[in-house]
Amino acid sequence: MSYRQSVSSAALAVASVALLFSQAAVAGQAPTTKPTPAPAKTPAAAKPANGVPRALDGHPDLEGVWSWAQIIPLERPGALAGKTDLTEEDVAALEAAAAESRVDRPPRAGDTGTYNQFWFDRGTKVNESKRSSLITDPPDGRIPPMTADMQRKEDERAKIQEAEPRTYADRTLSERCVVRPWSGPPITPGNYNNNLQIFQTKDYVVLHVEQSHDSRIVPMDGRPHADKSIRQILGDSRGHWEGNTLVVDTTNFGEHLGRTAFRGAGPNMHLIERFTRVDADTLNYEFTVDDPSAYTKPWTALLPLAKTDDKIYEYACFEGDHTVENVLRAARLAEKGAAAGQK
Repeated sequence: MSYRQSVSSAALAVASVALLFSQAAVAGQAPTTKPTPAPAKTPAAAKPANGVPRALDGHPDLEGVWSWAQIIPLERPGALAGKTDLTEEDVAALEAAAAESRVDRPPRAGDTGTYNQFWFDRGTKVNESKRSSLITDPPDGRIPPMTADMQRKEDERAKIQEAEPRTYADRTLSERCVVRPWSGPPITPGNYNNNLQIFQTKDYVVLHVEQSHDSRIVPMDGRPHADKSIRQILGDSRGHWEGNTLVVDTTNFGEHLGRTAFRGAGPNMHLIERFTRVDADTLNYEFTVDDPSAYTKPWTALLPLAKTDDKIYEYACFEGDHTVENVLRAARLAEKGAAAGQK
């Protein structure tokens, strides 16, 4: 089960920018929850407004902790097909459903149990853009169809997931607590730990996501991407400024069971992320996924991040988690039972 443990900001900085800071001690640890941050302002501005803090090199200061917890879905629901913007009634219905989902209920008879609402931090509010989906392109607010080849691969992976696992490697990296699909890249809203901390210098930017405590150290010196033979789960990121927007270009993704970069995209995915500080409290996060081998066309999403005074917490998923162990044990017992029945 996931739980959080408080980590000092000094220790987090060390973990994220190992090349830039000396080591510091980790603070005491204790599980905790977080208040839902206020919804971000509408992501209409393309450039930061006057009054946005600036770094010493003159670029917008993106440092701090930013939350993407909010309830607008990545894809437009079928019930809202053809509707780009939400009505006041739509907003009220979504927020009421989000509030209702946070109510703890006793487990049903025979249910093995799961997290209670203490562990979830999805957010309860619609951000002020009031869009019906985070996806802005295609206009229908949906991820484009997969190519025939990628759909075949997805079907093969699904068969592996549905079968009795032979080894732990037959379970997804998410199930094994190695990665989480919404912690990115690219970043999308998830069940909890929806926080990003940014460290910024002239030469590097560090993007540290709370879930799975992954850190991407992004060089800003114009160096080329690593050789295509070098593949990583988080890809190979390079950054530069376009006016007031930080642009992060990522390639060289690795292909892993249940984690082909992102939502079916393969190792050839080309990801462009744009970070634009709109005002003191809002950071627009826009990303474009381009993978002709996986999707019939590129697609783009826009997610406003809200500035928060909350701290980043350690994400400890695997400690005390017996999920994979029990899944494999059950599979072996099922095999023994089937073999005994055949005798």
